[in-house]
Amino acid sequence: MKGLMMDYQLTIPTILRRAETLFGKKEIVSRMPDKSIHRYTYRDFALRTKKLANALHQLGVKQGDRVATLSWNHYQHLEAYFAIPCMGAIVHTLNIRLSPDDLTYIVNHAEDKIIIVDQVLLPLLEKFKSKINVSNIIVIPQTGEKIADEYLNYEEVVASGDASEFVSFEGDENTAASMCYTSGTTGRPKGVLYSHRSIMLHTLGCGVGISEQDIVLPIVPMFHASAWGFPFVCTFFGATQVFPGPHLDAENLLDLYETENVTITGGVPTVMLNVLNKLDENPKRYKLSLNQALIGGSAVPRFLVKAFDERYQIKVLQGWGMTETSPVASTAALTSQLLNSSKEDQYTYQAKQGLPLPLVEIRGRNEDGFIPWDGATMGELEIRGPWISSSYYRDMEPEGKFTSDGWFKTGDIVTINEEGCIEIKDRSKDVVKSGGEWISSVALENTLMGHSTVLEAAVIAVPDEKWMERPYAYVVPKEGKTVSAEELKEFLSDKFAKFQIPEGFAFVEAIPKTSVGKFLKSALREKYAQEHK
Repeated sequence: MKGLMMDYQLTIPTILRRAETLFGKKEIVSRMPDKSIHRYTYRDFALRTKKLANALHQLGVKQGDRVATLSWNHYQHLEAYFAIPCMGAIVHTLNIRLSPDDLTYIVNHAEDKIIIVDQVLLPLLEKFKSKINVSNIIVIPQTGEKIADEYLNYEEVVASGDASEFVSFEGDENTAASMCYTSGTTGRPKGVLYSHRSIMLHTLGCGVGISEQDIVLPIVPMFHASAWGFPFVCTFFGATQVFPGPHLDAENLLDLYETENVTITGGVPTVMLNVLNKLDENPKRYKLSLNQALIGGSAVPRFLVKAFDERYQIKVLQGWGMTETSPVASTAALTSQLLNSSKEDQYTYQAKQGLPLPLVEIRGRNEDGFIPWDGATMGELEIRGPWISSSYYRDMEPEGKFTSDGWFKTGDIVTINEEGCIEIKDRSKDVVKSGGEWISSVALENTLMGHSTVLEAAVIAVPDEKWMERPYAYVVPKEGKTVSAEELKEFLSDKFAKFQIPEGFAFVEAIPKTSVGKFLKSALREKYAQEHK
């Protein structure tokens, strides 16, 4: 019909063109494996990205082919992030923290054609190389050692490309552009495909708050759920990007925050807790420009929100999402009403998962049907929107994750208040069901980690003859600190009902974690079962 808007396809080359033409002089900074600093501009980045795309085309990569990356966060990985989808292929990020067995399965299931790998990660690739079938392995040189003849040198591949011959993908926005597999805590990892359209809308939906003036350091790895969208958002809005490479300890991160004048960062609670503890060791050591930390991956303890704000004037923005939601689906940004409330009320809200992002819809369901938005009734969160997965890649057994009317079942047990604020109480497999009452392990964990002697705490459900299940806490004391079970019970007593307080406590040196830094409760359940036979 005449008079309507242009038929403008939402595709990733749009982001590349925008960065090159509007933000060409802005910097991309990378700390390399040898701790050297690499700097170049968006204009440099765009040129090399086009050359890489053309070189991959010469190597036989066609539209729809999967090209995998096995890399840390750095500028060459960013080039692959854009070159592959901008030529119509699919960039498939491999989680370097998964087992060789899982990586073998993922590469073969995705039918990857080429793998681009960091030289420092070659030992991992070589553990499963003989079990996969790819046409080429491209190695990013990093150590100064000669790359074996069986591999292609990334820099030589880029040099062989001709930017003038780059053919930009300008097809259907619903074409697949990126791919990530779940971490597979139960069963085999499952593949999630992101389209050009879903990435573009996610970029617009979660990019508010990041501007050209910002200097952004994503701790969250690029190999997991598109680094929460940071690479696309920052490139689209022209923010300076700072990549930490493999150096994710608190001291290296704080050094980059200071020397590069970083204003925004993002990572999981365990990493940000290490940053807080390092700052607390010598509060005056670092002169930071950091004003916001996006924290997600698991529920953010309230004490962490409060400590960053009160001690260092760093605002915490909690984000919630999953691989299946691209991943960011909600944030706990303060509303106008909360801006006029007390600091304590604000901290309480910021420790929740907040409101769904624009275009994302939510509902909760339990055995009685859809839950009321009363902030008290618990049920499983269901979600839908333009960047929410509708199925898994080549999966014949979706395990009931998708409803008949097109909603994704997240597995998170939540309450939703009358304003639409989400508060995750637990994962469906982790919630403690004691005497017919649901007990939130997340609430117990986050409160325990607010105790001055506790570094980490994880709570699981354990069998009980009378109540069916009871909460049991594993606690890691801070270095040089001691605490008793009775002290922790007393600490919890004014915050929880008596039946919610764990009867059992175990003090351990570390909590096992998943590949993305979440508490691995399945391992704790196995540990408990072995110790209480």
